[in-house]
Amino acid sequence: MQATKSSSPAGRRLGAQGLLILIFVAALVVLPFWVYPIFLMKFLCFALFAAAFNLLLGYTGLLSFGHAAFFGGAAYITAHALKVWQLTPELALLAGVLVAALLGLGIGILAIRRQGIYFAMITLAMAQMVYFFSLQAPFTHGEDGIQGFSRGHLFGLINLGDMMTMYFFLLAIFLTSLFAIWRIVHSPFGMILQAIRDNEPRAISLGYSVQRYKLGAFVMSASFAGLAGGLKALVFQFATLADVSWQMSGEVILMVLLGGIGTMAGPIVGAGVLVGLQNVFATSGFPVTIILGATFMICVLLFRRGVVGELHNRFRKQQP
Repeated sequence: MQATKSSSPAGRRLGAQGLLILIFVAALVVLPFWVYPIFLMKFLCFALFAAAFNLLLGYTGLLSFGHAAFFGGAAYITAHALKVWQLTPELALLAGVLVAALLGLGIGILAIRRQGIYFAMITLAMAQMVYFFSLQAPFTHGEDGIQGFSRGHLFGLINLGDMMTMYFFLLAIFLTSLFAIWRIVHSPFGMILQAIRDNEPRAISLGYSVQRYKLGAFVMSASFAGLAGGLKALVFQFATLADVSWQMSGEVILMVLLGGIGTMAGPIVGAGVLVGLQNVFATSGFPVTIILGATFMICVLLFRRGVVGELHNRFRKQQP
């Protein structure tokens, strides 16, 4: 009886979390019949991008200022593969993810040798190199970007040109990717990453190869960010310099900070807030950057752990 009582609070928490997940998935399934699917697909792409970044910042403690390199680099490769190489969508996405992973490996090997602001500045510098490469490379078409290509047929059979088909394909990848990130975070590998985040010297004293774990987390984060960028290029059927700009790196940081660092739901909430504000004020004539800045200030003052992080902390304090 005592064991049952002690385990009931944890069981209730798990039940509540499961219910929220079911409601969230059900809402994503139903929403495209009521809300413009392109807006929802943009939200899913950026939510995945934020979740990928949170894997590095929230669970490893590494602040990267250059994640746009992976997001935009994969977008360019995916678009080029569809337009020039005439690959099917799944192969084009795979090519984009592979390039993002290779970029992550190259940049990560250089960056993880440093910590703190030095790590962040190295990632920013390398991302700017990718930006200027994208500006000068012939296949990216400079400021015009890559555009004017079709989404193609998935596995040569399913036409992604249909809006609803594209949405549910993207939703399936989004949910699968979130589950993969959740499994990584709650695996022994993820536990070691969190140990490195909390106390790196102690992790080193325990015999863990900290550099290898950091590099592994960096490459994984870059791969998921590349998947988000490739999906974004597939949805909107273009890839531009905005995808590799430093502003894109800043936006993903803002998403994670708004939602809550080190939480699974935080990046999704942050992406929803950011994409929603951009959509609402896009045609108002009022500078969106001012709204985003004001939102960030309010979040820092009232929700220092982010929206989800603050709610989770208050809920935990109320538990007996």
